[in-house]
Amino acid sequence: MLNSMFNKENLDKFKIGVDQVVQLLAQTLDVQQKPFSGIFPHELAKQFADIDLNQPLFDIQEALTEVTQLYLKDAVYFNNPRYLAHLNCPIVYQSILAELMATAINTAVETWDQSGGATFIEQSIVDWTLSKLALGKQADGVFTSGGTQSNLMAMLLARDFQCQQHTGHINKQQGLPQDFKRLKIFTSQVSHFSIQKAAAILGLGYDSVVSVPCDEYFRMDVNALNQAIEQCQQQGDIVMTIVATAGTTDFGSIDPLAQIAAIAKQSGAWFHVDAAYGGGLLITPNNKHKLAGIACADSVTIDYHKSFFQPVSCSAFFVKDKQHLSVVTYHAEYLNPLSQQQAGTPDLCNKSIQTTRRFDALKLWFSLRTVGAKNLGLAFEQVMHLARQAYLLLASEAHIEIIHQPQLSTLVFRFIGDGSTCNQDLDELNKFIRKQLSRQGDALIAATKVADKQYLKFTLLNCATTISDIQQVVRLIKQYGYQYLASDLANQQTPLNTPVKEVSYG
Repeated sequence: MLNSMFNKENLDKFKIGVDQVVQLLAQTLDVQQKPFSGIFPHELAKQFADIDLNQPLFDIQEALTEVTQLYLKDAVYFNNPRYLAHLNCPIVYQSILAELMATAINTAVETWDQSGGATFIEQSIVDWTLSKLALGKQADGVFTSGGTQSNLMAMLLARDFQCQQHTGHINKQQGLPQDFKRLKIFTSQVSHFSIQKAAAILGLGYDSVVSVPCDEYFRMDVNALNQAIEQCQQQGDIVMTIVATAGTTDFGSIDPLAQIAAIAKQSGAWFHVDAAYGGGLLITPNNKHKLAGIACADSVTIDYHKSFFQPVSCSAFFVKDKQHLSVVTYHAEYLNPLSQQQAGTPDLCNKSIQTTRRFDALKLWFSLRTVGAKNLGLAFEQVMHLARQAYLLLASEAHIEIIHQPQLSTLVFRFIGDGSTCNQDLDELNKFIRKQLSRQGDALIAATKVADKQYLKFTLLNCATTISDIQQVVRLIKQYGYQYLASDLANQQTPLNTPVKEVSYG
């Protein structure tokens, strides 16, 4: 067993293993032409049936051969130009080098005595981001596992702040007050579902979330927000939080942050901005203004593993007043005693809901030092420009209905054929198109529903994707769409592995 530990005695063996992995990755990328193999879950599951984890292979090359078959062969490749599905980005290779270092040392950043310089690297990234957000001198932040955790922390801090403000009740010590159901969270109808999850986890329930209608650009309607708040207050409820989104998952829409900030201030609400997607605008040369008003936020979520081109996971949560982070502080004598905090020891677990935590900040640190924030920002602007090109392409297609202009890099649309097909059949048609693209491995795109109608979605985060790639995918969408309409698929489903022939279309 000692022969497998990472140390200087085994360094030569480790180097050989790394070389084998790099060689395998090179071979994989060299032959990988499609974003996905098209395999179905039940087909892949069969390959795991005979794997006995109690019987080791012992040999690295044999294990790599097995991993190739079970993982790499059917992986989803976000770096493929025709991966257009979710908010998954290709990553700068320098961040992988940082990941290797952090994993090899196996640093845990929860306390100073486990992390040393890693503590200051994370804090430096937090401070650097705060300087972009302009939240003020009392602001602070901490790395998280992702936007869902960051949004959970925001709702937690907001809940406890409002309970103390309105009743003097300290939830951390006493639990929830009897009238906690008066607390209401306001967010747009297209905000991220993690807000509902947070409400449930925190004991407030889904019913505490007020879904505010959007305007024609899928941004929170401030007039509707004012009306919803007025109704809430008339019922004797408390406006706990207003959540604005800077980059909705489907539309990339950015809520009017400055206007919502003013409403939050007037109503006494905690103002949270979910910029998990749109946070990358902070480092763009020409689009920072789209986040105007974010400096007024009480808290902010940013996912570096979206628009900063970092590996999963790399995310952080920020708060205007660091004192609010004490809600998640608990002093354990064996780990982070109060005396250490009083002595100025920087134990990061004092501001996190996690204890053991990976050194994710090194990835972004290394990227900033070797690639530079400006170049990362330019990369985000490049995919935003591509989205505008793709919009013009889709808008020019008589066979396609697109329902919004891009604010960031997503596009929601559907294939409508000649326009004579009813909505119910169009739903099945567009579902088929997406499944067929995936099954054939030609491209991966996403799907969503708007006004209970089925739509397709492009999410563009790959600088290697060109308008030519988009044109090819649109051609396939039309091909599969007309194949569906020209056959009996609308009335009788055909297995998805049925070959699709080229058809002519107008």
